[in-house]
This record gives sequence, structure tokens and C-alpha cells, in this order.
Amino acid sequence: MDAASLRIVRAQQQTSTATAVPEAKEVARPVLRPVPTAGAPQTGLSVAPSQYPQVRRGDVSEDLHGVRVADPYRWLEDPDSEETREFVDAQNALTAQVLEQCDTREQFRKLFTSVFDYPKYGAPFKAGDRYYFYYNSGLQPQSALYSQAGLVADAAAGEPKLFLDPSTLSADGTVALSGLSFSEDGSLAAYSLSKGGSDWCTIQVLRVDAAGGSPAPLADKLEYVKFSSLAWTHDQRGFFYNRYPDPASRPADLGTETDSNTHQQLCYHALGTPQSEDVLIWQVPDEHPTWLLGARVTSDGRFLVISVHAGTMPANRLYLVDMQGLDKTSGGVVDWAKYDYRNGSKELPVFKLVDDFSASFSVVANEGTTFYIMTNLDAPRYRLVKIPDVTSAGAAASWPDHIPQHPKDVLKGALALKGDVLVVRYLRDVVAALQLRQLGTGRLTKELPLPGVGSVGAMSGDRKGSELFFSFTSFTEPGALYRIDTAPGSSLEPVLFRRTELKVPHRPEDYVTKQVFVDSADGTRVPMFITHHKDTKLDGSAPTLLYGYGGFNVALEPGFSPNRLAFMRGYGGVFAQANLRGGGEYGTDWRDAGSTHNKQNVFDDFQACAEYLIRERYCSPAKLTIQGGSNGGLLVAACANQRPDLYACVLGQVGVMDMLRFHKFTIGHAWMTDYGNPDRAADFSWIYPYSPLHNVRAPEGGSRQYPAVMLATGDHDDRVVPLHTLKLLATLQHNLVTADPAASPQRNPLLARIEVKAGHGAGKPTQKVIAEAADLMGFAAKAMNAGWVDRT
Repeated sequence: MDAASLRIVRAQQQTSTATAVPEAKEVARPVLRPVPTAGAPQTGLSVAPSQYPQVRRGDVSEDLHGVRVADPYRWLEDPDSEETREFVDAQNALTAQVLEQCDTREQFRKLFTSVFDYPKYGAPFKAGDRYYFYYNSGLQPQSALYSQAGLVADAAAGEPKLFLDPSTLSADGTVALSGLSFSEDGSLAAYSLSKGGSDWCTIQVLRVDAAGGSPAPLADKLEYVKFSSLAWTHDQRGFFYNRYPDPASRPADLGTETDSNTHQQLCYHALGTPQSEDVLIWQVPDEHPTWLLGARVTSDGRFLVISVHAGTMPANRLYLVDMQGLDKTSGGVVDWAKYDYRNGSKELPVFKLVDDFSASFSVVANEGTTFYIMTNLDAPRYRLVKIPDVTSAGAAASWPDHIPQHPKDVLKGALALKGDVLVVRYLRDVVAALQLRQLGTGRLTKELPLPGVGSVGAMSGDRKGSELFFSFTSFTEPGALYRIDTAPGSSLEPVLFRRTELKVPHRPEDYVTKQVFVDSADGTRVPMFITHHKDTKLDGSAPTLLYGYGGFNVALEPGFSPNRLAFMRGYGGVFAQANLRGGGEYGTDWRDAGSTHNKQNVFDDFQACAEYLIRERYCSPAKLTIQGGSNGGLLVAACANQRPDLYACVLGQVGVMDMLRFHKFTIGHAWMTDYGNPDRAADFSWIYPYSPLHNVRAPEGGSRQYPAVMLATGDHDDRVVPLHTLKLLATLQHNLVTADPAASPQRNPLLARIEVKAGHGAGKPTQKVIAEAADLMGFAAKAMNAGWVDRT
């Protein structure tokens, strides 16, 4: 779901089992939380009741587990209706009027643009005989892919050559490169493109020029691809990918529909053939239409690895196909048509290594039939196991430790290089750590030094080479790329390969970052990072931005954000990042403590972090903005309902707001493993009391107001569909203002920013990123009465 995150299947492959909550025979009626007793401070923005559009309320209501639940804005679930379009236009018009009052918005836009305008390099990786890397000069709509014969531009390697530039594929930069996979010999590249922010993709293929010239496009074009693998067979004849049946509504513009995504398929595409002839290798069973599939080919080309997921919980089934033993044609290539799931003459010989959802299992490496697998089985902080021979593996519970679970640190990933080298990444109190180990024995070779408090981003390397590249960033530094040579006789020391420098004057040493631990409502200690300029006065007057997520086993690590640096520079602000339960900061126990029936813990953690910032005089409620996206949008909306007195401003982006119907649209069914199933009475009893849409109630004391609210969504968000934002917006305005405008004390604005040709966030072009950030930060600053400082 977020930033970080989440292409659904990819996010699952390194993630423990969710706590199962049985259906109760008798379920108590849900107990709603008390109406808030204190309202939010009056902000620097004001909207009169008469300014809000008049919005029709329907008469839809349902009896859900003995509770009568009204849904008066059900009609907003239709994205294509004229009435929904009129609603969006009217709301955007009101938002535009209010944004005109935000007098630092243009200053922030200019500063953010200058901070954002720096060269961005991806970690190099090798395919065939050439190196590849992503590069954005600063403000290009999308990063482009370049190739080079060597690592350094010289007479031998030549200058980097443009391989693929998505920015040239649309006039407005809204076509994005969402996936890429080179064939084993590097002669072919399959890539997927998304349009307008949608998760739907189209796969195309390029033939690589060995000399580095422009690649040649092939005729192959695959449609209706979503949450897909891209895995070539080592004969270079084709690749595996995932698709869905055509959407039932068949919209002219994919990404605006709300049809549930079910019956995912794993297909094999042979180069030079039409998609209609692709072989259906595997599909989810009819009795489990919402399951998800992932596929990869092992580095030796022998095994097809299929992972099966039941939603977003960190657990999966793991199947293997030994392609070495499959029937061949007279030409000696695998006869895939013979194994077609629909009409093949033979059943694909799938070996079900793990055939339940007891834990997560991810193949790290193999040497023939010896497999190394990362798992959270009996290890909430993950461990690595070694199976000497998968053909006689036995039950997963019998697999011995290869790298045991650490007493405190969380194993976040492992990458095998050439020879006996394994790179292992840990998280230690939410700070990155890297190790080199022996693949064969698991023994520690070297703890790799890292520059400080920060995160390791992309790591690149494979079994064919001894090089490792990795990126490292912090809250105040855009970071650097490092290279390690692990060949025998090398120093095994990280060497700076490329440092990223901002074009604007910037001194990271002028900023302070510290980690604190906050006691939540039940006594759990919750980590939070706080960053600010060293000259910021901590007397309660600093405008402060508190960000959180708290879900889906996603860990919020320290990382660079031009947006947040511009906020700290422009307003003399404080940035705080809370590491809430539900995330993956401390393993799956931490995740489970904030999922399903424990979801309220996440909101309690976030509110405790807000109270800490106020108590320790970083800010006051009048100077505090909370921000979150996707699952984090749910977080901030729920916290606005429960404790409106703590915040001046709420920024909720692409949030899951209707918790009683989220599972009915696009990929929402996958999230039931994190939230629960509202169609079950037991789950409904804990979901209903926090669902943002169903808990909007004016505070009974103090100002009797909500904070200033700015929701944000995109019309092509087909992950968390826009209806969540639209329905909550209409409910906020009705319940707090328009139901009784004469009596309403609500003057803090309740608004939404609804973007056209934008989705959940991934692939958003640079200019749209800048425009949205300027609007949100300018709005928040005005709400907090934050003056312009521009601290350089």
C-alpha cells in the first residue's frame, strides 16, 4: 500500500503469520469510543458554513451484525457518474479558494523545487556485459535508465547511453516504468509501463544492442497485467508474468474502475507470439479467488519458484517446479503448451514445499537442490534455514537454523553473491546494519561499517558477480552509493562509489536527529525519530510535522525527503517520524500487535507520540500537523476522530477511510489479513469503533471543532480507490457543518485535493509531486500560523 511500499506480491516475499481470530459464536455489540471532550485549536484558516457545496444524502442503510449503519454517500462509489464528477469539481473549487489564503505556499513551492532539483542515481546493476542505472537530472518527470560498458566513464567504458526514458512516452509525464527484467544473457529486456498512476500495466520487450546503441522494440505487448512478476527462462525464449481476467466493467481508461481484482493468473509468454497464445501455468483456485501469486526463476535457471499469498499477511505457500525435467519439443526446448492449466495434456509437476500459510518463506539462493530460505516460522524476527535437498525436505518445522533469529535485531533481507558470499541486512532499533557472511556455513565474515543513523536502500548484486552496490541515506542527507568487492583477496570494505549532493547550499551538520522512546497507553515503548535545525527553539512554538504509518509489516526507516527538509528549512520546523505497532520495525510480533483486533494500539501509539512532542515543548497543539498516506491516511483520520484536541492540521493522503466496505473494491480484499473482515461479526466489533467514515462526531467541549483537514487522492488510484476520500469528505462536512450550519462552530476548513491522472503515488511525475507538496505544506503552515524563515 505505501511508499514504501507495496506492490502486493513483492512486499510479501520477505515478510509471520497473522494472529488468527476465530469467529465468535456470540459477539457483543460494538462499543464506540466516547465523543471527544475537547476540540482542536482555531487555526489560521477559516471557512464559513455557507462556502461548502450542498451534497445530496441518499437513504442507503444496512443492518450489519445487528447494527443499523447508514451509508448516505454510497453514490460516490461510482467514479463515472455525472453527480460524482460535479462533487469533485465543486470540492476542488473550494480547495483552490482556500489555498489562495495560504500565503507561504508559493515560497514553499520555490524552495521545495530547488531542494528537489538534485541529480538522483540508482544503484548500478549488471545485465549481460553492461551496467545499468537509473538517473534523473533533478526535475525530469520520470527517472531514465542508462547503460554503460564499465563503471567509470572512460575510453574503455564510454559515456553512459540512454536505454529507456519513460518521460518521453507521454506529454504530461504520467507514464511510468513500473517493472524491468533482463534475460539471463542480457540480450532482451521486458518492461512494464503504468499510465496515470494506475496499478494496471502493459508489458513490452526490447532487444538490447550489445554495443550500447538504442534498443530495438519488439512486437510483443501484454495487457491486463497487475501486481506482476517478470521472470525469464534462461533459454531467453520467454518469461513468466501475472495478469487478471479483463475487468468486468472494461473502462476505456483503466484505473478508474472499482471492480474487485480476483482470479490472478501466472502465465508464460513466448517471444514473438500473441498474448492470446500465452500458456496459463498456474492460477489461484476458484474457492480462493483473492489469493495472489508470485514467481521467480532461480539463478541457475533450473527451478520456477511460485509463492502463493492470502492477502498481505507475512505468510505464503511455496511451490517449486524443476524445469530441468519438463517435456521438451523436438528442438530441445520446454513444451510449455503441454502444461497449460486449461487444456494441456500433462499436469505441471509442482512440488509443494510448503502448502499452508503458517509463515513466510522466501528463497534467497540455491545450489542445485540445496536451498537457502528466509522465514519467520517460529522466528518473528526472521531467520535463514538451509535445506540440503529440497526433494526430501520434510516438514518446514524440521528445517534447521542456518542463521538463527537474532535476540533483538530483525533480519530484513539477504542477497547471495558469487561464490560463498551472503550479504545480510538487519534493522537494529529501526537503524540499518549490514553484514557479510559465508553462504555455505552462515558464519559471520564481517560487520560492514555504515555512515550513521540511516537506512540502506537498494542493494544490487547476483550470483554471477562479486560486486555489491548499496545506497545509504539519512533524514538530512540525500546519501551515497557504495561498492564492495567480495572477490577472494579483496578488502571487503565499502568504497564510496557516488555521493549525492544537493545543488542548493546545505549543511547536514546543522541539523540534529535523535531517537526517543515514548510510552504508549498500555506501556509499550514506541520509537520515534525527531529531526530539526540545531538553532530551532524548543519552547513549544516550532511548527511540527508528525508522520506515521503503522501497518502491513512495513518499517519506516530513516530516509531523505526533500519535502521534509524544505519544511524544516522554510518554516524552521520539526519533523518527527513515529515507528508504530503494525509495522515491521521489530518483526512480526510488532506487526501483530497493531493488526486486526489490535489495531487501536496503532492509534494509541501515534497519539502518545503527539502528546510527547507537546509535553517536551517541541510544539503545542496549535503548532502540530499529522500526516499519513494509504494505511497512514487511515491512521491520521482515526486520530482526528479520537483526539481532535491534539492537532491543528490533518493531512490524510490516499487513505482507507470506509472500513466496512474496503474489501469490496480492487485489491482491498488483500488487506483483510491486516484489518479483519467486516463481514464477520467478530471482526466488525473491532473495526466499526475506529472506522474513520463512521466515527465523525463534533467534540463536546472546548472549541467543539475538528482540526483543519486536507484529504488527498487521485482519480486513477485503483489501490485505495478515491471513494474512500470522497465519502469521508462529504461526511466531515455534513456532520460538522452543513447538518446545522447556524449552530456549527466549525471554522477550520474540511477539504480535499483530488488529482486528475494520478494514482496511489508510485510513478507520480515530478511536477505533480511538487504541486501536491506545495499545496499540502502551504495549507498546513497557514493552519499552524507558521511564518516563513528559510533557514539555510
